[in-house]
Amino acid sequence: MADQLISNDDVLAKELRDPEFRAEWERTALARWLAVEVAHYRAEHGLSQRRLAERLGVHQSDVARMETGEHTPSLERLVRVASGLDIELMIDIRPEKKKAQLPKKRALDAGSFVLGGCEVILATA
Repeated sequence: MADQLISNDDVLAKELRDPEFRAEWERTALARWLAVEVAHYRAEHGLSQRRLAERLGVHQSDVARMETGEHTPSLERLVRVASGLDIELMIDIRPEKKKAQLPKKRALDAGSFVLGGCEVILATA
């Protein structure tokens, strides 16, 4: 049988069976989400890290750290990013198995992950 390429999703699904890996994956989910959003915004708007840093009022190294997806952002950092990029940021945190009861705003893009037994929904518009 010829060697087959394994998809990223299949590799991740296998790794997520390991409780330690799953815990770390869930712990870093918010940081990874922000990394993708910041990098996407920068690419979409043709901005260098330095230019984006100026817009956010931070150092270029702060943007580089955000884009690694290794550092969980504080609420203050999320507010600075939302303000600096002029985007709406919604965070919905509730127990994973509990149905959402609060009204939600319409979102153009949403991602979700489980953290500490809670489903966290992140959306930007």
